[in-house]
Amino acid sequence: MTELSVRLRPVAEDDLEMFRRFATEPGLIGLDWTGFRDAQAPARRFATDGYLGAEDSRLIVEVGEDEKAAAGVVSWIATGVGVAKYWEIGIALLPEWRGRGIGWRAQAMLCDYLFTHTPTPRIQAATHPENIAEQKSLEKAGFRLEGVLRSVEFRAGQWRDGYFYGRLRTDPSPLATDEPTS
Repeated sequence: MTELSVRLRPVAEDDLEMFRRFATEPGLIGLDWTGFRDAQAPARRFATDGYLGAEDSRLIVEVGEDEKAAAGVVSWIATGVGVAKYWEIGIALLPEWRGRGIGWRAQAMLCDYLFTHTPTPRIQAATHPENIAEQKSLEKAGFRLEGVLRSVEFRAGQWRDGYFYGRLRTDPSPLATDEPTS
């Protein structure tokens, strides 16, 4: 199979339908489904800052050359301990784009972007213990498993553990130096 071209780009108004789907279609984002959400919230957020805020942001994961498609979204939110500020990232791909090597590349590109444009010393990501595909994706994107947080998430009627991964500014990027990180 030919490797798909992957890019990150700002959210456009045409992308809001995908965001509404994430808010209203059970199971579309896999284990991260937490119930129905306000379907109009994506339009309000887009009108506020185009999903490029100071404390949290999103970019579209776009694939293809001639015919480009929005495969999903990557996000980052400010977090930290004390005065230390760093980013926690996430990704949601539409089901038809999963398992094709898009996720790890998009996450690695996002890390390179954040290390280039912000002074953060670290980026972290969390996933579910049963999400083996995402664990492999994070490791391929340069992350290391840093620990397990017990009962960190309420999902499907019970408290569940979470795996936390980290990537430091000093860790090597898994992407080739000639690949764009936009």
